[in-house]
Amino acid sequence: MTTPATLALFSAKPYDRQYFDAVCAAHNLPLTLTYFEPHLDATTVALAKGFNAVCAFVNDTCSAPVLSALAANNIHTLALRCAGFNNVDLPAAKQHGIQVVRVPAYSPHAVAEHAVALMMSLNRHTHRAYNRVREGNFNLNALVGFDFFGKTVGVIGTGKIGVVLGTIMQGFGCRVLAFDPHENPEALAAGMTYVDLPTLFAKSDIISLHCPLTPQTHHLINADTLTKMKPGVMIINTSRGATVDTQAVIEALKSGQVGALGLDVYEEEEALFFEDLSSQVIQDDTFSRLLTFPNVMITGHQAFLTREALTNIATTTLTNVVQCLQGQPCANQVLCPA
Repeated sequence: MTTPATLALFSAKPYDRQYFDAVCAAHNLPLTLTYFEPHLDATTVALAKGFNAVCAFVNDTCSAPVLSALAANNIHTLALRCAGFNNVDLPAAKQHGIQVVRVPAYSPHAVAEHAVALMMSLNRHTHRAYNRVREGNFNLNALVGFDFFGKTVGVIGTGKIGVVLGTIMQGFGCRVLAFDPHENPEALAAGMTYVDLPTLFAKSDIISLHCPLTPQTHHLINADTLTKMKPGVMIINTSRGATVDTQAVIEALKSGQVGALGLDVYEEEEALFFEDLSSQVIQDDTFSRLLTFPNVMITGHQAFLTREALTNIATTTLTNVVQCLQGQPCANQVLCPA
């Protein structure tokens, strides 16, 4: 590239601009960055015309029509500033010669620590206690929690985040069970014990999801698997929303089978998360129902949101883009499965 290449970033927020601009300047990268607030989809893809590359986020739509439009505008680099790529039609990307790259690891500590924050808040009811005290109510009724020490935590997905989560929970004195189709030596070295899913469901007091969204993990938590869990189980999801069947979990919350639910993701979050809807009526009745439970805590996909993670995301994403545009091999390329 003899002149700076141009990169269009969709679903851009102020923190994206802050960290991407800082990294681009600090490393003197040959890129010109343009930020678009709208999501990338079939109605906004025309904004990418004239750019050399496009950067997308978790709730952008990278469908076959969108990829076809990008290719028609001679854009053959799609950089995801996230780890997941379930929103990308990989066969269509391959067909149109579009190279898809991602950020496989930005800060496993950020996501794992947020999962623990959800656990701690739900267990000790700090969200409810906070509101009570602000209203001058110092009554402790219905704020009883439990000691984490001696409890069993089930970790589904033992990549970097799952291993960090398991290590943290062992620091609380928990027994940590793990499930993953591929055992991670780091998890074993950290003292995590691999079991099959039925055993993990039956033995765990707390279950934390750290797996990608695949056909095998879609609705992994469902009406059937919920019946196999301990009554009163706590479920935490900081992975992908569709790994949990929301309607099934609502029924389990109503029956008491699920004692607490912490979500940083939601299977229909595209119409909600990352936007300020405080002056509007939320149209998603299922999400609104979740908000009525006192033992449910939902955050808006913020587990990744630390200074360290944002710096790593920007650095890796921009490095990926430069490598692709310069024709260099990129270790973070997402290949279409055979």
